[in-house]
Amino acid sequence: MPTWSVPRRPCRAFGLLMLVILSFLVLRRLDWRGLVSPWIRHRQSGLHTKGQNFMLEDSTFWILGGSVHYFRVPKAYWRDRLLKMKACGLNTLTTYVPWNLHEPRRGAFDFSGNLDLEAFVLMAAEIGLWVILRPGPYICSEIDLGGLPSWLLQDSGMRLRTTYKGFTEAVDLYFDHLMSRVVPLQYKYGGPIIAVQVENEYGSYNKDPAYMPYIKKALEDRGIVELLLTSDNKDGLSKGFVPGVLATINLQSQEELHLLTTFLLSIQGVQPKMVMEYWTGWFDSWGGPHNILDSSEVLKTVSAIIDAGSSINLYMFHGGTNFGFINGAVHFHEYKSHVTSYDYDAVLTEAGDYTAKYIKLRELFGSISGGPLLPPPDLLPKTAYESVRPVLYLSLWDALQYMEEPTNSEKPINMENLPINNGNGQSFGYTLYETTIDSSGVLSGLVRDRGQVFVNTVSIGFLDYKRKKIVIPLIQGYTILRILVENCGRVNYGDNINDQRKGLIGNIYLNNSPLKNFRIYSLDMKKSFLQRFGANMWSPVPETPTFPAFFLGALSIALSPLDTFMKLEGWEKGVVFINGQNLGRYWNIGPQETLYLPGAWLDPGINQVIVFEEKMAGPMIQFTETPHLGRNRYLN
Repeated sequence: MPTWSVPRRPCRAFGLLMLVILSFLVLRRLDWRGLVSPWIRHRQSGLHTKGQNFMLEDSTFWILGGSVHYFRVPKAYWRDRLLKMKACGLNTLTTYVPWNLHEPRRGAFDFSGNLDLEAFVLMAAEIGLWVILRPGPYICSEIDLGGLPSWLLQDSGMRLRTTYKGFTEAVDLYFDHLMSRVVPLQYKYGGPIIAVQVENEYGSYNKDPAYMPYIKKALEDRGIVELLLTSDNKDGLSKGFVPGVLATINLQSQEELHLLTTFLLSIQGVQPKMVMEYWTGWFDSWGGPHNILDSSEVLKTVSAIIDAGSSINLYMFHGGTNFGFINGAVHFHEYKSHVTSYDYDAVLTEAGDYTAKYIKLRELFGSISGGPLLPPPDLLPKTAYESVRPVLYLSLWDALQYMEEPTNSEKPINMENLPINNGNGQSFGYTLYETTIDSSGVLSGLVRDRGQVFVNTVSIGFLDYKRKKIVIPLIQGYTILRILVENCGRVNYGDNINDQRKGLIGNIYLNNSPLKNFRIYSLDMKKSFLQRFGANMWSPVPETPTFPAFFLGALSIALSPLDTFMKLEGWEKGVVFINGQNLGRYWNIGPQETLYLPGAWLDPGINQVIVFEEKMAGPMIQFTETPHLGRNRYLN
């Protein structure tokens, strides 16, 4: 095929040359500073340190911060929570960035809807708040695997939070994408981000001395130009320090305040002091108490921190909710998974209501603000809807026929390594393992985290961290053995984050002989999972349901939807979905007794309610205006 080209004309080339020369002469005479936005022109040095003070440009700056995580708050309520922060007298928002939610599959990024980080940061700027960003890659935050994506664990040699090649290659690709969004939001480019944190509490992990310098360089190489910080508790301060990065401390008790002066001074000389996390409360775990920190104690400690000349960030100002399956866990002496509510006994409640802490702290911050504070916004109204009686039902065993084809494998495969989800495995939810047995005996194996064992469709008990063996009763002929395994939450803090694979780990044994030939179903319970259940698949709820099962009901709302709390009295353990949104887990062992249901997720008219219950269903689904977390914290 001939190639056509247009010959360049000498007069055109000469004209272009003259245009370039003329442009150069004109531009030399222009005052370029006049072409730059005054907003950016006056932003030269940003947040920096000068002796014991923070400086924002040429003015002394005192960071009065509060933490709100956009991924734990419905997007429709972001403005309400941030306005309440501003009205409390705070000037800076801090937030983590969860890698596992933003990159659920390798190379597939999600910054939409409730994960719209840029919209959250820009909203803070609009309201008049500066932002300290904490992008990880590890964030702890009581979130599954500390915010690291589970697909990293497909590599059997993975060493998280180190310079192991498999980890750094994944971090580099993630940071390439994330920082392209973050860089334009920095202070020096006209945005509200005045500082960026390097990783999170690495001193208490400290597996690789090259790791923190690598993360620092990874941020700087991708255009981060604002002040860099580290954040460590008292056990990690000495090992988490990075030259050229300002060290800050995390604490709760007044007894630890001496570290602000003595230890920080010893490692970095005279620098501004900051408590990056003053813990206003604490998280709850299933089966444990609801943690409460008295408001008077909070006021005393915050006052003492400020009197010590330190900046402060309230962790949490507003905790929100571990919607879906995002909650993490701890595993020191025993495994404990975190509850769905991330109320945290924070300054605002899970639903964004005021507390005694808010009232007292607003008075304190108002006294040092130098001007009147904004009036606190009105509370969002709550209601108790009429109870819902589930009328339709689908047992898990009947539902299997509508699911994707199971994975067939000679041996069990852990959740993360299942050949599904475009090669990314399964991150959250349940996994069902089926095989055939022809004898009774003792079943044993490593189950993570909680496995309900069935002979055909009859439940015979559980395998978990404490119960590692179970007796299979006498049977005749060939029988289906089923093990429904739940990922209750990967550990988010501690030395054992590399060992957080879920499902059946290795072989499962019957009378010390490994079982083989498994069918493995992924029950991730995403929206697409529930959409498989068409109207013709459901049956009326029988008098004696077969569990586990899905129960379907309808919540009718006549007027504008309002916030409420769902109470599942008489139900034992499971998950609730409203209009396809996963509200999270419930479990009758407490301390959490209700699930927060944002009105923003409800529609006028009929709302679909689906409950997946593992073992025992109550007759009704009830609603209340107030949460039940083991104690009424509004009086705290």
